[in-house]
Amino acid sequence: MNNFTFFTEFILLGLSADCHIQTLLFVLFLGTYLLTLMGNLVMILVIRGDSHLHIPMYFLLGHLSFLDICFSSVTMPKMLQNFLSQKKSISMWGCITQSFFFLLCGCVEASLLSAMAYDRYAAICHPLLYTMVINRPLCMVMVSAAWGMGFLNSLVNNLFIHNLHFCGSNVISHFCCELPALFPLSCTDPTANKSLLSGSSAFLGLLTLPLILFSYSRIISAILNIQSSEGQAKAFSTCSSHLTVVLLFYGTALFRYISPASGSVLERVVSIQYCVITSLLNPLIYSLRNQEVKAALQRMLRQ
Repeated sequence: MNNFTFFTEFILLGLSADCHIQTLLFVLFLGTYLLTLMGNLVMILVIRGDSHLHIPMYFLLGHLSFLDICFSSVTMPKMLQNFLSQKKSISMWGCITQSFFFLLCGCVEASLLSAMAYDRYAAICHPLLYTMVINRPLCMVMVSAAWGMGFLNSLVNNLFIHNLHFCGSNVISHFCCELPALFPLSCTDPTANKSLLSGSSAFLGLLTLPLILFSYSRIISAILNIQSSEGQAKAFSTCSSHLTVVLLFYGTALFRYISPASGSVLERVVSIQYCVITSLLNPLIYSLRNQEVKAALQRMLRQ
C-alpha cells in the first residue's frame, strides 16, 4: 500500500472528450434539464391547484414529479459544469455525496413505482372498493416507506465506501459518481461492497418487482374480461402511462446493476436513460396520455 499514491478527487470522463461535441452536449442537456424542471413543476402545481386531482393516484404522481426533479438535479448541474470546464474534477466527499443521493433517488423511485402499480390495480380490479383500499393515510405510509427504504439502502452502501482506499487512477469512466463506476478504482478489495450493493438491490427488487408483476397480471386479466372494446381501451388507458414509465426505468436500471461494470459507453448511455431521460419523459407521458391532467391544465391556464 505504501507504493500507491492516494488522491482526494476524481476526474469524471463524461460522455465525450471532443470539445465541439461537448458544446453540443451542453446545449442538449441544458435544454433537457430545463424541460425536466419545468415539466415536473407544472405537474406539481396542477395537482396541488386543482381539487379534481386531490385523489391518491395524483398524490403519488405529485411525489414522483418531485422525486424526478431531485433525481435529475443530483447529476445534471455537475455534468453541465464539466461540459464547459477543462478540469472535470469532483472532490472525494463530493463524489460520495453525489453517489448517496443518486442511490437514494433511484431506490425511492423504484419503491414509488411499485406503490403506483398497486394503486392502479385497486382502481381497475376493485373500483367500488377503491376509496376504502387506497386512501390518503395509506399513501402517506407508502411514500414514507419508500423514502425510508431508499435512505437506509443508500446510507449503508455509502458508509461502506469508507472502507475502500482509492489510489492509482482517479479517472471515473462515467459522467457521475455511480457506485459501480467507483469500485474498479479501489486498490483494496471491493468484493464486500459489490456484494452489499448487489444484495441490497436484489432485496429492493424482491420487495417492489413482485408487487408490480402481481398488480399488472391482475390488471391485464381484468381488462381481458371486459366485454366491450371501448371499455378495454378506457381501462388500459388508465394504466398504460404508468406501465410505460415502469418499463423505461426498470428495464435500464436492471441492466445497469445486474451486468458487471466495464466502463463502456453503453453503460453511460443506459445510465442517462434512467436518471435523465425518464425524469424528462414522466410528466410528458402522464400529461399527454391522461385526460384528467390535460383538463386540469386547461382549467389552470384559463384561470
